[in-house]
Amino acid sequence: MVTADELMGLALPAFALAIGLEALFSYRMQKQWYRPKDTGLSLGLLVLSALIDLVPKTLAVGLFYVCYNLSPWQSVFEPSVGAWLLLFVLDDFIYYWFHRANHEIRLFWAGHEAHHSARLMNFGTALRQGVGERLHKYWFWIPLPLLGFDPGMVLTMIAFNLIYQFWVHTETVTRLPVWVEFIFNTPSHHRVHHASNIRYLDQNHGGVLIIWDRLFGTFAEESADEPPVYGLTKNIEGYNPWEFAIAGYRALWRDLAAAETWKDRLRLLYKAPGWQPGNDLSAKSRRAAVGL
Repeated sequence: MVTADELMGLALPAFALAIGLEALFSYRMQKQWYRPKDTGLSLGLLVLSALIDLVPKTLAVGLFYVCYNLSPWQSVFEPSVGAWLLLFVLDDFIYYWFHRANHEIRLFWAGHEAHHSARLMNFGTALRQGVGERLHKYWFWIPLPLLGFDPGMVLTMIAFNLIYQFWVHTETVTRLPVWVEFIFNTPSHHRVHHASNIRYLDQNHGGVLIIWDRLFGTFAEESADEPPVYGLTKNIEGYNPWEFAIAGYRALWRDLAAAETWKDRLRLLYKAPGWQPGNDLSAKSRRAAVGL
């Protein structure tokens, strides 16, 4: 079995090569898909997220093995083609809800916001990881070792899902065959996800598969009539990775301090980004209005 670390070790050189080739193509074709400071910011956020991830991931691995040892179904899901296929579907289903929660729960959005701060769509943007989301990410995957999936298998599938998503952060691919666009997350679908246009906000949360968005009402098609505008509804200025990592938490803290009741403070934590006491606008309108 290929481990998660081995999988990432194979992927990183491919990522570096892809970024270099895409940047060269952008330069030759005068596409302006890359800016050195922007790519540097993405790399800085990648380093920060890797450092922050050390403790949560270590704790999660330990908890995964505790849950796995408690499971009565270990023999059912021993490594096999069928077990890997089922794990692939379950992992992607969990990723969909984890990713959707990052967009629909203010506390989680504060840790995910940095990933969406990029105003350019390129392979380098895929490295702009949400730093704070590492703190709550692994809790979503606890059901899998409880079901009897080996933690090593679970971590490998999480890594595979992440590697796949690198390739959808690009404008070099317009549309893929219809059947691919219907089933899988593609560059077209993910450009929608990164757009700040009102019609595109909080859509297309899938990792590898886009069918979850189609099933649960969060799918939006990229339209030639309205090209995606990347970034946040209110963009963060500068190129300091730490400032980008904490910007969402800083804004949340300001709103918590301004709230008049503890009930409203609790709502600010779990309601959608943009919710404010007494604000009855739709979730999308609220986000656009307050610039989150």
